[in-house]
Amino acid sequence: MKNNSREIAAEIIYRWIESESFPDRQLADVKEDRAFITELVYGVVRRKLALEYIEQKYVNRRPEGFILAALHVGVYQLCFMDNVEEFAAVHETVEAVKSRRHKDAIRAAGMINAVLRNVQEEKAAILKNLEKQSDEIRFSHPESLINRWVKQYGERDTRQLMEWNNQPSETILRVEPFRIAPAEFIKALKDADIDAKPHPFPSAETFLILPRGVAVPKVPGYAKGWFTVQDPATSVSVELLDPRPGESVLDACAAPGGKTAMMAGMMEGKGELVAMDVHDDRLDTLQDTIKRTGWDFVQILKGDAAKGFPQKDKQFDAILLDVPCLNTGVLRRRVDARWRFTRDRIEMIKKTQRQILTAMSKHLKSGGRMVYSTCSLEVEENEEMVSRWARDQKDFRLVKAKRLFPPKSGTDGAYAALLVKE
Repeated sequence: MKNNSREIAAEIIYRWIESESFPDRQLADVKEDRAFITELVYGVVRRKLALEYIEQKYVNRRPEGFILAALHVGVYQLCFMDNVEEFAAVHETVEAVKSRRHKDAIRAAGMINAVLRNVQEEKAAILKNLEKQSDEIRFSHPESLINRWVKQYGERDTRQLMEWNNQPSETILRVEPFRIAPAEFIKALKDADIDAKPHPFPSAETFLILPRGVAVPKVPGYAKGWFTVQDPATSVSVELLDPRPGESVLDACAAPGGKTAMMAGMMEGKGELVAMDVHDDRLDTLQDTIKRTGWDFVQILKGDAAKGFPQKDKQFDAILLDVPCLNTGVLRRRVDARWRFTRDRIEMIKKTQRQILTAMSKHLKSGGRMVYSTCSLEVEENEEMVSRWARDQKDFRLVKAKRLFPPKSGTDGAYAALLVKE
């Protein structure tokens, strides 16, 4: 019997609601109908406040656990997915609840069936009414995040940013020109009936947007390392660092390895390139990326960047610090990150970022280059962090910095700053 995709999605959402488990890690174990289940899970997480607002009209008492997750799945399909048949959305969601074999499963299934039928009938009025609600509900973002963005970017840009965050993310490939010419790769894609489009980012001639529904491992050249999956925003920090053939270079927070592979290509496989990360599961991903892309000269090791390089007297010509952050520039991809945003988390992560800057700066040669980067839009993690740290150092100078704002750049959000040791 084929698994009910709605049931699988509801189970993942249920675990997220109950324990704040990361949806992307649970989705990694899904084998069948993965694209559809991913769209359901990410869509529900994105639209959490809008879904709760819609549902409150039709339920006297908020359901709990799996039943609430299934209700979210059903309402999301009807209100926000145009590529799903409404009959299937209602029927399969109700069947997912029945299959739980819970003592209240039949009653709960009846309740969900009634709610979904009402939503189906009143969809146009529901969506029209939703447009009149506060930005917090309409765009389903925490009020604290909206308020700080309005102060920094203004209301218009903030709304554009929230609209951007609520769109499904694209899969973008970076062609490795050291392995294959971009024109040849595009021809290989066309021969495989894959109509990939060039990304519009100004310096993104090697970045292509993959059509939806195409599995990355099925793309020509996957096993040969012709490309990596990464957004053009990732190129900003690497281009600022400008690693060169023959240099000694460290990628201090390297997983999943896209930036490492890009640096390896710029170095033409010559010199010393060390890729470090602290988490075992992320090291496995890093190892897979480097192995697939064929950069045998890259050294991979486990290490905590906040404590410095494991070899205490080791010095590098260039160091990339892609530090942990609040991910507010990549909320299209890290869909649950908006709900983990708190003032306490800002302070905690700022402490870690400063520790990494201080610890890794000791491993940079005189005249060496260090790039600090985040995928955050928060000034505390970016401009303020770098300027204050550099001001406290006697031998470091901030040379230049760049910030990408998603609705304007058409990429993930990012910040990168180049620091030089005098």
